[in-house]
Amino acid sequence: MRILGIDPGLQCAGFGVIDTDGPRMHYVASGTIRTSPRDGALLPQRLKVLFDGITEVVARYQPEVAVCEIVFVNVNPQATLLLGQARGGCLTALVAAGLPVAEYTALQLKKAVAGHGRASKPQVQEMVRRLLQLPGVPGKDAADALGLCITHAQVSRTVSAIERVGRLQARTHAAYKGGRHY
Repeated sequence: MRILGIDPGLQCAGFGVIDTDGPRMHYVASGTIRTSPRDGALLPQRLKVLFDGITEVVARYQPEVAVCEIVFVNVNPQATLLLGQARGGCLTALVAAGLPVAEYTALQLKKAVAGHGRASKPQVQEMVRRLLQLPGVPGKDAADALGLCITHAQVSRTVSAIERVGRLQARTHAAYKGGRHY
């Protein structure tokens, strides 16, 4: 399965792409999409840059599923509002491309990648490097996006295992009710 992770941000949105094959994860690509008000761009134009950038990433790497970080509430309401709008632009690009989108919090990402929810950015970056066997530490936004991919890969494997057990239990229960006892 090819997974695209998006760490939304108005100035810098990170993206990461991995392939999974059972428990194995393979790095495909990562990077950032940057916008700046210094370029004279107003908010709508900056959101279009994000939308177009994500659309280009989707077209280039052809993911099967996307993952986006859930925005936290910041102490600065204006910053939270801008981040929410950036996230909305990112989600819109993903959905417009026809991708199913999963969402995880930063806490869930840190627990999945580093083993605890209080992991620092450098710890997340290092664990992403190790888990994907990268030659160097990815940038913080790309690392978060790759971490979201890793989180989704782990959750997907767990959900698949639970579904297999459920199907097995259902067959066993049906066999038992049908008169075949083991």
